[in-house]
Amino acid sequence: MSIKWLLLFVISFCVVGLVITLIILRMLRQRESTLMYAAGKIVNIQGKKYRDWGSFLLQAYQVGMKIPLLSTYILQVQKRISYRYASDEPALRRVTMTVVLMIMGGYGSVSTVLFWLQPGIAFILLATLCAIVLNSLVLDMCLSRMEKKLLVQMLDLFADVRHRYHQHGMVEEALYEASEAGTGEAAEQVRLIYEALTSPDPNEALERYYEVAPNRFLKGFAGVSYMVMEFGDKDKERGSIYLQGLGNLTQEIHLEILRRDRLDYLLQGLNVIALVPVLFTGPIERWARVSFPTMDDFYRSKLGFITKISIYIIIIVAYLLLQRLQQYDETRYRSGKKQSSLDRFLYKQLFLRRLAMLFAAKPGTTPYNQTIRLMRESSTELKYEWLAIRRLLLFASCLVLTVGLILLLHQVERNHILHDPIRDDRMFGAMSEADLKVAREKTALDGKVMAYVEMKRAATYADISNALLQLAPAQLDHDAQTATIQRIIDKIEAYNNQYVRWWEIMLALLIGIGGYNLPVWLMLFQRKMRRLDMKHEIYQFQTVISILREMDRMSVEEIVEWLNRFAVIFKRPLQKCLLHFEHGPEQALEQLKEEVVLPEFQRLIDKLQLALGKISIREAFDDLESMMAFYFEQRKQEYSRIIDIKAGWGRAIGFTPMYALIFMYLVIPLVGMSFVQMSMYYEQIQKL
Repeated sequence: MSIKWLLLFVISFCVVGLVITLIILRMLRQRESTLMYAAGKIVNIQGKKYRDWGSFLLQAYQVGMKIPLLSTYILQVQKRISYRYASDEPALRRVTMTVVLMIMGGYGSVSTVLFWLQPGIAFILLATLCAIVLNSLVLDMCLSRMEKKLLVQMLDLFADVRHRYHQHGMVEEALYEASEAGTGEAAEQVRLIYEALTSPDPNEALERYYEVAPNRFLKGFAGVSYMVMEFGDKDKERGSIYLQGLGNLTQEIHLEILRRDRLDYLLQGLNVIALVPVLFTGPIERWARVSFPTMDDFYRSKLGFITKISIYIIIIVAYLLLQRLQQYDETRYRSGKKQSSLDRFLYKQLFLRRLAMLFAAKPGTTPYNQTIRLMRESSTELKYEWLAIRRLLLFASCLVLTVGLILLLHQVERNHILHDPIRDDRMFGAMSEADLKVAREKTALDGKVMAYVEMKRAATYADISNALLQLAPAQLDHDAQTATIQRIIDKIEAYNNQYVRWWEIMLALLIGIGGYNLPVWLMLFQRKMRRLDMKHEIYQFQTVISILREMDRMSVEEIVEWLNRFAVIFKRPLQKCLLHFEHGPEQALEQLKEEVVLPEFQRLIDKLQLALGKISIREAFDDLESMMAFYFEQRKQEYSRIIDIKAGWGRAIGFTPMYALIFMYLVIPLVGMSFVQMSMYYEQIQKL
């Protein structure tokens, strides 16, 4: 079976998957319209069909898990969305297979178009690129829709909890009735919170729930509900502190939904625009070669190969940047060590570990302390040795890939010199079959002569002339012989000049050094992006303190313990503070301020220091409402500014691949070849 028929079989299989996916999605969309009122009762018309499709998805999951490579991919997709269905394994499997079938169907349709436009080796490379892109794109899209749907459901459910709390005045009753009356994922999350709060050990149950909570709003809701259940509610001038906490969470959710809607509107379609040039590199190249024959020299040359690779790199980088711009959470940080089996395996290699530590900063030095601080502030859950091994491997990988690319480019140029037909100096119009045959004969003759003289740089005019006399099928006239010899001399010189130069080695070393520093640059960028998440967590701390300060006999240590329960980014510094609290509260809080340099967090710790004995906790946080209102308005303005910046960058990045394809791959080479042809025509006119 040839590779063409094999590819056609794979594409046909993916297209069948696309058809099945479209049918499944149609059935899922009909789920919302399956309930009808008849004689005062709800009749589920399509329920049986939906159950049948659910069974089909579960069966597809079981079959897919028996296929080696497909099972690994299904598990990866399932891992990405597992936190959304932590307590519902059948739903998790159905959603996983739905996403997998969507990706397979989309990949099948795109692969069909690519195979039609660019068959051959280019198809395999582009199909691999599209598979990676589609996987990330579909997964992010599905997760985004799930998150937004949950936020909308939470608004209705929080309103129901507020209503039932007014009726009963008891948190557990309000949660139970709201979860029973509600539908969807939000009701399921509230049911999990209710089960955690009414369990024999609520603290441990809540800790387990915090690990699987889909978002920070549900964590805050669970914590506020538990505090009111444990300490009781109190009425203030603005009403119940529990209802006030619910109001703050609802306000946060409204802000988050508006931010998502605006960002989606401003950045919609840019991913597709950035990826479309992948489909047109082949058609543009074929059109330019047919319409302007001299462009064939450019596309076959080393410069043309570099330009094509550069366009693909621009497309990939543009897509990755757009994906980063469209993320709603600047960092999806979750507590717990992110250990990798590959990191552990590499760490066990003694030689590799010693070699990596030889280039890494030594403990006790300033660079070492700066790196450790950067890892802590960017929430990088890695050992220092693991980071050193990663940096060494990135350096070696970038160096080897760059050197390999340089060698490949030199080989491309050698093939261009040896095998490309000798074309006449014409600009417009395609070569006829007769002219093309003559050009190929000249190329074959040049190759025989160059092989005869063994590509020696020292080959003289006489050596080539003698070889030409022996190998030429017919006697050439004086002018043709002179032109042929000069052309062969130029080819031999150009062929021998295809060696690795010192500046190419320096370029490879610089790229390798860039790869070595890439993890540090990413941590610097991640630390900058985490500041917004830090402000989110501080606002949640303020909500917790606004409830705790009203409780009787509340101490600073207990407040720090509660903050530690809600903390994600600041969890490690708060845990260290609690460990040192018995040896001196003032010193422990001062050390906490030194570890976290965010001004808003330091002001919060300053107030806790004042409440150690000088004034009460309620007096220390008497301006908490005004601070929360200020921070909320400040974040609204910051959101608006960030969205405007992202929209501007998104438009610029999204259209960059299209501009690069048009100008770098067509316009600029065409203009350059035009000037070359004009100069040649001018020289020919002068010789007349």
